[in-house]
Amino acid sequence: MEAKEPVGKAPIALAAEPARAPLAARGEPAAAAAGAATAPRPLLMVDIDGVISLFGSPQRRPGEHGSTDGCFHSIDGTPHFLSSAAAAHLLELGSLFDLVWASGWEERANEHLPHLLGLPPALPFLRFARAPGRATAHWKLASIDAYAGERPLAWIDDALGPACEQWAAARAAPTLLVQTAPERGLTAHEAELLRAWARQLR
Repeated sequence: MEAKEPVGKAPIALAAEPARAPLAARGEPAAAAAGAATAPRPLLMVDIDGVISLFGSPQRRPGEHGSTDGCFHSIDGTPHFLSSAAAAHLLELGSLFDLVWASGWEERANEHLPHLLGLPPALPFLRFARAPGRATAHWKLASIDAYAGERPLAWIDDALGPACEQWAAARAAPTLLVQTAPERGLTAHEAELLRAWARQLR
């Protein structure tokens, strides 16, 4: 999908319009890094549903075979089509970014994805508390903002929207938004956007 031009002070890349209306939330701040001799690597906030766990018409139903991109797994009784291609791209991006799970899966990401997809164990993850009645603000923003502080970050998600764009443009630190199509997830196209941006920061 096509990337939009950067907006304002913070570079932004969006591949599509969001699939659902964003909600508001607050989250837990991360501990600040102290005494770093060099500038930290950028963060990569990683959603799971629509990025690694795919859904939509191109995916096969449970019990069907033949996909080379991944397969279905039952996670807490729910079938998820986990993309092996998305996992491979994420592993490669780990050489340029500090990966953080930014998903409603929260700690379940580390409970399931490392052994199912070979992803790094015990990655940091965010917690979210949904605040009803504020449908104009994305429900992950407060937690992501608190964790990131002033660090550069990229955020890959299948449901970004205007509130995310406004937040990214207002940040002093470089910020990249990359939206996925939930039936394809993290593909070579999105991975290249992220790689190019991280290298540009250097």
